[in-house]
Amino acid sequence: MVSFDLKGKRVLVAGVADDAGFGFAIAKAFAEAGASVSVATWPPALNIFKGLLQRGKIDAARELSDGRLLEFERIYPLDAVFDSLADAPSEITESRRYKECGDFSIAGLAESLVKDFGDKPLDIVVHSLANGPEVKKPLMETSRRGYLDAISASSYSMISFVRHLAPLMREGGAFLSLSYLAGERVIPGYGGGMSSAKAALESDTQVLAFEAGRRFGVRVNCVSAGPLASRAASAIGFIDRMVAYCAKNSPIPGAISATQVAHAALFLCSPLASGITGSIVHVDHGYHAMGMSVSDNELFPENSES
Repeated sequence: MVSFDLKGKRVLVAGVADDAGFGFAIAKAFAEAGASVSVATWPPALNIFKGLLQRGKIDAARELSDGRLLEFERIYPLDAVFDSLADAPSEITESRRYKECGDFSIAGLAESLVKDFGDKPLDIVVHSLANGPEVKKPLMETSRRGYLDAISASSYSMISFVRHLAPLMREGGAFLSLSYLAGERVIPGYGGGMSSAKAALESDTQVLAFEAGRRFGVRVNCVSAGPLASRAASAIGFIDRMVAYCAKNSPIPGAISATQVAHAALFLCSPLASGITGSIVHVDHGYHAMGMSVSDNELFPENSES
């Protein structure tokens, strides 16, 4: 019998700030499989997230199949646009939301993990991070600063993750990131350089798989997920239309769920996928395979719903 038994494994999921997105669903799936799970949260959202946990506001979402609640070993502050604390300007380090967080950089996260769990504390790292401050602007109207900010937060951060965290991984370690079809196809309205950031993330997945595989023996994969109406995705401005369109035009009609993406992540990071690295796996009900809309029933009457 094949099973996902990850008892004794430690997972870090970066980019969890509520119970609505892919990151939370992935953390929950790993906990169901027996792994110990820590998360990293953007400092401005950290106290809000901790408050939700402490007040039991997301207990229903935290419930596992055996009745236990999903528990996090640690909740770390992380702003992944900073490789080290020295990179953060004083207006950030002295601001109210960052001031009490300690070292919230990627290097600081690595140091905290070693301090808390020893020299080789990790088995799996999930990068569920993306931010484009000008995502509502067309690419041609995106500023240089906005474009570079999107690349920094959404794709370069994965490079920095592998550089800082791969040395902390035990044998058989695995990295996973989350992408979107806009890195391969035009999604009008998904702007601000975010499409470029996703394209970079997917290309970097292949290069990192080679470099980190040879140097550290770890695997690096990416899930290209269908659109999900999470709180974070609401920043795009038309996420509900994206979900509805993909649901109608996918080979398997219907919206993708966070749980489906989480199960794919669980597989790719498990020993069952030990021969898979450098791969971009689409979890979108097959929407990525389509070359034409099927929603126009005048053109395709055989696809009409009776």
